[in-house]
Amino acid sequence: MQGVEILAARDDRVLTDAALDFVAGLHRDFNPERARLLAARRERMQRLEGGELPDFLPETASVRDDPDWGVAEAPPDLQDRRVEITGPVDRKMMINALNSGASVFMADFEDANSPTWDNCVAGQANLIDAVERTISLETPEKSYALNDEIATLLVRPRGWHLHEKHVQVDGAPVSASLFDFGLYMFHCAARLGERGSGPYFYLPKLESHREARLWNDVFVAAQERLGLPRGTIRATVLIETILAAFEMEEILYELRDHSSGLNAGRWDYIFSVIKKFRDRDEFVLPDRGQVTMTVPFMRAYTQLLVRACHRRGAHAIGGMAAFIPSRRNPQINAVALEKVSEDKIREANDGFDGTWVAHPDLVPAARAEFDKVLGDRPNQLSKLREDVTVSAADLLDVASTPGDVTEDGVRQNVSVGVRYIGSWLAGIGAAAINNLMEDAATAEISRSQIWQWVRHGDAYRPAAELFQRVALDPDFTDFLTLPAYELLP
Repeated sequence: MQGVEILAARDDRVLTDAALDFVAGLHRDFNPERARLLAARRERMQRLEGGELPDFLPETASVRDDPDWGVAEAPPDLQDRRVEITGPVDRKMMINALNSGASVFMADFEDANSPTWDNCVAGQANLIDAVERTISLETPEKSYALNDEIATLLVRPRGWHLHEKHVQVDGAPVSASLFDFGLYMFHCAARLGERGSGPYFYLPKLESHREARLWNDVFVAAQERLGLPRGTIRATVLIETILAAFEMEEILYELRDHSSGLNAGRWDYIFSVIKKFRDRDEFVLPDRGQVTMTVPFMRAYTQLLVRACHRRGAHAIGGMAAFIPSRRNPQINAVALEKVSEDKIREANDGFDGTWVAHPDLVPAARAEFDKVLGDRPNQLSKLREDVTVSAADLLDVASTPGDVTEDGVRQNVSVGVRYIGSWLAGIGAAAINNLMEDAATAEISRSQIWQWVRHGDAYRPAAELFQRVALDPDFTDFLTLPAYELLP
């Protein structure tokens, strides 16, 4: 454990010397490339700010045009992914999710997890117990334990942009991605293999195929160091950035021995559109509730995702249904469940092989719609969607999004954003707000929309700044028209 320093309480079960050496080895070998890729993100952002628009990469055209390559066949317990449930690595929520009847459970160290030290370390212990099938919880109200049949476990580590401040390697914070990934691999990969499964992952926030290549290099090294065959690890990439949408086949190609598909995000994807094109008027979006998966630019991206995946033999996983059913208001439930069903009907008919839900009570509704399309088939990889043709202009056609910026939309973004951040700072990363299960992506799109609307609503910016000053200044202003007059031409 030379060169590794723990700056917080140490859990001797999770943070063993051998486990920390494994993580440190990965960090030393791969963090330099991670740093280069993060610098490349910043350089790309500068070009976008200078007016560049993304396009399909000419230098990887040979990958896209080659019809003969595909990803490795999914292992048996990842063949059928028709309903996937997600949630943080909290002990009770993990048990409920594994017991939910979903095909897959994604245990989340990223957006649904507030990354306190206790949450991250306890989450690793919870994963060990889940893999060992000993995870349980006793509360005054109820006892929690695993059923005989549970969902297949996938883990989402934190993204490349994050670090873990409580662990230093050679005097610098360790990559949060490699910390989360490395500890789970070290403790659970062999255990999973003994039970006929494997270490399966979701990879968040990728912006390019080069970032996928780095993950693949990490996978190869980790398998070699743990004595595991190449291809033991499987990973599904979340396409939740606008730049990654232009490199979907390349991302599959880089991970092809370890790839198990792509997932279509919503809030993070829209957030990335705002972030990458924040200075351009034609990318101003209406209230986020009006930016559905059926507006032109979102429709183009999801259709292209299914085509890219099925062309290469990979699973295409649809977006999130975040509704939390109410046991007190059946009318709210009826309306919401109808919308959930409509969403899942569209995904299943478009060719998606599965979908996401945030609450166990949504599993039956989502499963019912996919059962109607899939029947006894585990997936619909044979639906190639050769009818889909998507151009760069289609992916960037944000201007065709119908809707308006409204006062209600502003209020919702401010309210939900502040409430979620308060929850996150209190150590809760999956927060129930207005009958929806919200995570960090909600806060990101909420604050980015406010930023975008203020920046591009030029006539209102000085008015907002003036109102803020006269409303909050410790010295009371006699008449707001006095400072306002100084702003008139």
